[in-house]
Amino acid sequence: MISAALNCFLHGVARVRLPSGINGTVVAVFEDEPTSVIACAITSPDYYKQILNPVQKSSEDYGEDSEGSTGLWDGISVGDVACKGLRNTTPPLDRLATPSGTVEEQTIAEELVSPTPLTVKVRFTDNDDTPRTEFKVKCYYVKQFIALRAKCCGGEMEYIRSLSRCKAWGARGGKSKAYFAKTLDDRFIVKQVSKSEKHSFLEFAPQYFRYLWETMSSDSPTCLAKILGFYTVSVKSGYEKKDMDLLVMENLTYGKTISRMYDLKGSLRSRYNSDITGPLLDQNLLEEMPTSPIFMTKKSKFLLEQAVYNDTSFLARVHVMDYSLLAAVVEDSQELVIGIIDYIRQYTWDKHLETWVKVSGILGGPRNTSPTIIHPQEYKKRFRKAISSYFVVVPESETSPNVYVGNPLPRLCESSSTPRECDN
Repeated sequence: MISAALNCFLHGVARVRLPSGINGTVVAVFEDEPTSVIACAITSPDYYKQILNPVQKSSEDYGEDSEGSTGLWDGISVGDVACKGLRNTTPPLDRLATPSGTVEEQTIAEELVSPTPLTVKVRFTDNDDTPRTEFKVKCYYVKQFIALRAKCCGGEMEYIRSLSRCKAWGARGGKSKAYFAKTLDDRFIVKQVSKSEKHSFLEFAPQYFRYLWETMSSDSPTCLAKILGFYTVSVKSGYEKKDMDLLVMENLTYGKTISRMYDLKGSLRSRYNSDITGPLLDQNLLEEMPTSPIFMTKKSKFLLEQAVYNDTSFLARVHVMDYSLLAAVVEDSQELVIGIIDYIRQYTWDKHLETWVKVSGILGGPRNTSPTIIHPQEYKKRFRKAISSYFVVVPESETSPNVYVGNPLPRLCESSSTPRECDN
């Protein structure tokens, strides 16, 4: 079971005697916080040595630890080394924004659209343990993710600071019971993925990076929640070894006070959540529409539909389905935070079989409702149609907000060509 890999991360021991990173950077590793293992790995000299010289073997391949090599990097910052890995022209990744049209922007573009993957392997050990504990981190598409974080996250040090601490985030892993966590500063979400999901993402990752760059460079509407890192974390103590495949993605609700949250797939089959403390589903939204609908202006609705159209076209091209639209209501500011999540599962033979079984009704369930899992092209069409119907357009005014929650406006007469307040 996917949750079995959590056993090695439940001890809560802070390790501060591990090898220091470049320029003396120290990251304490907590075994119940796998992001701290990642943060320690991506500050190590071995990590940056492999970025600067990809053909050089890692310490894991040599059968050595990275300890003892930090003197080579004295006085060099994480941002300096990372930018050297991006062909010596990317700005230090500690810097915030990257001006459009500059050489730095062009270099980031070149790395993002490069189809060549670079996988970096880092190993370090805690020799104070008996038996000793060995940590391994495998980082995928390293240069592309560094470039993406330079564009979106304010640089590597900001990212590392966030990953240095995290907390488990409830049982939100669905049927798989996958591990979920948030960084303590609430900026990023960490999710454990299955082997098949890992294989799917690594297969279409080049198209993912290219699509993101195209949308960012052209200001084309998109609502994909950005995946900002992909890792395999391994911990071995004695004869026991556990692995976790993890992705790091932006937290769409960072800095927001959420009153309601929906996970919408455009399907009505098994899409009701009776537990109001968790994310609500499609049938919950439809049930609440008569009494507490979500209104938006025509301009907001157009942008939403355009973003969904762009993103679902891309996802269908890479054979991905079963994604969701996360819609979070911020009532105080009358905002609706949206983003497409869970878009790493391709339509493989097992999903095709699942569709056939559900449609046939062999295992029970309603036959007049299409299953959640269908072919990506059909999923795209159903998703677009449903999302468009879930949010209601209201007339705009110069002072009106873009989103209304509940029923804040006077009821409008539909029979009049000019909207006016109706008598009750």
